[in-house]
Amino acid sequence: MTVRELTAAELTDAWQLGRLAFGSDPQPPPAATTPRAGLTRYGAFDDTGRLLGKAVDLHHDQWWNGRPVTAADVAGVAVAPEARGRGVARALLRTLLREAHDRGAAVSALFPTVSAPYRACGWEIAGTLRTVALPTAALPRQRPTAHLSVRAGTPADLAAVTDLYEQTARHRCGMLTRRGPLHDTDELPYDGLTLVEDDGRLVGYAGWNRGRGYDRRSVLTVDDVLATTADAARELVGVLASWHSVAPTLHLTLLPGDALATVLPLESTREHDHDTWMHRPVDVTRAVRDRGWPPHVRGSVTFTLDDPLADWNTGTWQLDIADGAADLRRTDTDADLHLNVRGFALLYTGAATATAVAQAGLLHHRADVAPHALDLLAAGGPAHLHDYF
Repeated sequence: MTVRELTAAELTDAWQLGRLAFGSDPQPPPAATTPRAGLTRYGAFDDTGRLLGKAVDLHHDQWWNGRPVTAADVAGVAVAPEARGRGVARALLRTLLREAHDRGAAVSALFPTVSAPYRACGWEIAGTLRTVALPTAALPRQRPTAHLSVRAGTPADLAAVTDLYEQTARHRCGMLTRRGPLHDTDELPYDGLTLVEDDGRLVGYAGWNRGRGYDRRSVLTVDDVLATTADAARELVGVLASWHSVAPTLHLTLLPGDALATVLPLESTREHDHDTWMHRPVDVTRAVRDRGWPPHVRGSVTFTLDDPLADWNTGTWQLDIADGAADLRRTDTDADLHLNVRGFALLYTGAATATAVAQAGLLHHRADVAPHALDLLAAGGPAHLHDYF
């Protein structure tokens, strides 16, 4: 088996492989069969040159406590039915990680259709992107706020929308920066964009898709809605409430604990859909060094790490965190804590404590050694993803 970057001439075959795997539209969009900046497409071939599988490295950046971290987010992994179970996906992911490491990536996230193959390659489930259904009639209504104005957005407003998103995302962990060639566009990615402004300054927005019909089955889908003030959140909710007569149901993708969550009647929601996401380090030293850390956290811990697919991560490490920064360096010191790369992912994303990771069999220690020192790696708080890819 040979794994290498796909040529432009091979992109149509790769699309067809993905179409069969995911049941996509038979007609490929232009972006799928032409070279694009901001991503690398890989293919696995047998000795006759037949395409067996493919995977895509998305050159994203993720926000981690105020600092952007270079990511190799994974999408479009597909293997031909006749080649499944023969290590094709593992070979693709091994090459993807090695090449991503060489270009400077620190971390990687993906949305799996099935978790087992990715767990075998070092990714672990760290969170869920949830979409809720909410009766439009349940939304609170209020008079428009005097100091705020509401208008329809245009493509010219997309830069300001990205800036507002950044105000919301940059202090969190794991969210995409939405910067770079994969996010550059001069067209609205929704049917409509509603903006809330305070003296000309954007303080909230909602990107929505209308759907079809206007009876009891009609749905307004709001994939992207954020606000930076409580007043702006209430104003957006009021605009969404105005759809009650023609769209009785809203589908909303919400960010936990943001301004919208504090004004919505969350008790009236029910889960509409959820997409589980997974995470792993590409390079543990960069993953620790490049992100921000809470300024009040201070400490050190020594541990060994086992990463069979990315052996540059394997070894004994000392982690030091102080004053909002961290360092991870190799050491010859004996370590009592032995961590699997999947356990590293759980701790790094704040998805579990060291005790929970040990109970899952991803952290090993002697009975007389408490695992709590590795909670230092989880000090950054829980990670979130707000974009499906």
